Amino acid sequence: MTTFDSRTQNTSELDQDPAFAMHRGGKLHVTSSVDVSDHEGLSLAYTPGVARVCDAIAENADLVETYTWKSNLVAVVTDGTAVLGLGNIGPEASLPVMEGKSLLFKQFGDVDSVPIALNCTDVDEIVETIVRMSPSFGGINLEDIAAPRCFEIEAKLRERLEIPVFHDDQHGTAIVTVAALHNAARITGRTLADLRVVVSGAGAAGVAVTKMLIDGGVGDIAVADSKGMIYDGREGLTPIKRELAAISNKAGLQGSIESALKGADVFIGLSAGEVPESVVADMADDAIIFAMANPNPEVHPDVARRYASVVATGRSDFPNQINNVLAFPGVFRGAFDVQASDITENMKLAAAKALADLVGDDLSADYVIPSSFDERVVPAVSAAVAAQARKDGVARR
Repeated sequence: MTTFDSRTQNTSELDQDPAFAMHRGGKLHVTSSVDVSDHEGLSLAYTPGVARVCDAIAENADLVETYTWKSNLVAVVTDGTAVLGLGNIGPEASLPVMEGKSLLFKQFGDVDSVPIALNCTDVDEIVETIVRMSPSFGGINLEDIAAPRCFEIEAKLRERLEIPVFHDDQHGTAIVTVAALHNAARITGRTLADLRVVVSGAGAAGVAVTKMLIDGGVGDIAVADSKGMIYDGREGLTPIKRELAAISNKAGLQGSIESALKGADVFIGLSAGEVPESVVADMADDAIIFAMANPNPEVHPDVARRYASVVATGRSDFPNQINNVLAFPGVFRGAFDVQASDITENMKLAAAKALADLVGDDLSADYVIPSSFDERVVPAVSAAVAAQARKDGVARR
């Protein structure tokens, strides 16, 4: 693919790159769901007919779910501080990604959404902004907000709002990873409980994946950050990492991630740190490697396959792509279908199980997770999420 310097090229030259050409004018537009082609239609869609609907909602706020688009509308919100692998590029530069997220919501889950890039990074300002605009939306999808602020923002929003709040960088990644790992373990005749897992990266995704695997009954799991293994009692840990240390690393591993990987069953890469081939070679027999950094995995798949029984990446040009689009459209579809007030941990685990079950008897080393274009995915995930919402008491219909 040809690359261009956008500082010196005009837009017609940039459009020679098919990515720029696709993005020209944005990837979204708003269309009407009703036809207004005569005076009668106009009087019903707008004044005076609309006033009757407004009065009814003013008397009974629950009617907003039926007589507006709120019940199927997500706000895709970012502050532009952790966009893809690009980092803190700001709100304007984040918009193409937020538009893309909205496109995927609609295409895969028939969920409407609006991309919103905020020009602030203060936790309380972001929370207050979202709370103030929340009457317009049925759910909030947080996106590309840097850790550790993302954890605090999500927690505060879940406390204050009675609509689903979901940070996809955390929970979407966790749902798909847990589903794929469940099936990868099956390939080698094991369960999650049999596995010793080492995670590289203690950011949003690393923390969420670790917590969900613990909830899912993993044998033992330890996490490394840039300073080495996280363990209970390590000095200088942030509150999030202290919490992680208290629930993980039962073996008390210390030192480098390289030493922790010796004899480990599973490596999950959620950072940009490269892992040498010699380290991978020291993992246990029938190892499982999920190297998910993009565009350059922590372990190249060709190298990983020399030592591992199952290999997954975040890339679409290798088998077993860990792609969040397998999770978030179905999660919101299911939550909206039962008008859930929250997305619980059990709902996320139900989504992961539904994804894993879709593979069924077709399970193989190159097929531990369904394709993003498998038409069964959203119906299966949404049904599982909706059913679990009812069990958890957060469904309102």
